[in-house]
Amino acid sequence: MPTYRKMNGVLYIVPTPIGNLEDITLRALKTLRDCDLIACEDTRQSLKLLSHFEISKPLVSFYSYNERRRLGRILSELSEGKKVALISDAGTPGISDPGYVLIREALEKGIKTEILPGASAVITALVGSGLPSDGFIFCGFLKRKSGKIRKELSKLLNLEKTIVFYESPRRILKTIEICLDVFGEDAKICLAREMTKKFEEFIRGTVKEVSENIKMKRNLVGEFVILIYPENKMRKAEFQ
Repeated sequence: MPTYRKMNGVLYIVPTPIGNLEDITLRALKTLRDCDLIACEDTRQSLKLLSHFEISKPLVSFYSYNERRRLGRILSELSEGKKVALISDAGTPGISDPGYVLIREALEKGIKTEILPGASAVITALVGSGLPSDGFIFCGFLKRKSGKIRKELSKLLNLEKTIVFYESPRRILKTIEICLDVFGEDAKICLAREMTKKFEEFIRGTVKEVSENIKMKRNLVGEFVILIYPENKMRKAEFQ
């Protein structure tokens, strides 16, 4: 890793809408218009957003499989005094999206870093779930194999916190069946999908009720946020 001289640039971490484009903030738009370079997860997806707001800036792809290769270029741009904005396809960079490595390196090298508040699927789903929100644990995407999912969830069984994680529509049925086995049929659960979009949906109830509900649905699309709170720790009065 090369040594960089004193940094004069700024790295901006800019959240983007998780569905509804009107959710972008005025500060985010100003930052994107003022920056010199935008590092984005998917240039095609980002162009849709930028074109909608008539913003034209140089783009560089920065996603999980190339972030190590792109790191040197972005740090070099910052060392030359450039303003670089980091965005993901949707939501806040670094939350189950590329960003952690760049943010860590920038901070270690003394680069000024500004984190803008904004859209987050985790927080949106948590607030709308009806589950306790005074404490929660976010697990990102769980392992893909059933045994590893079961093991990971079992470790969280006795926490007095809402458990939040992402799941794809292809695996949602299998994962809910595992939740039924690990947490029991009476645990409270919420599935959130297509948030802020036209077909936004929150499916709430016990694990048994939600499991039966989604088995009746066809063509499940959109990334799911799953939120669950074990029944043996539930403050039952809140749900009466």
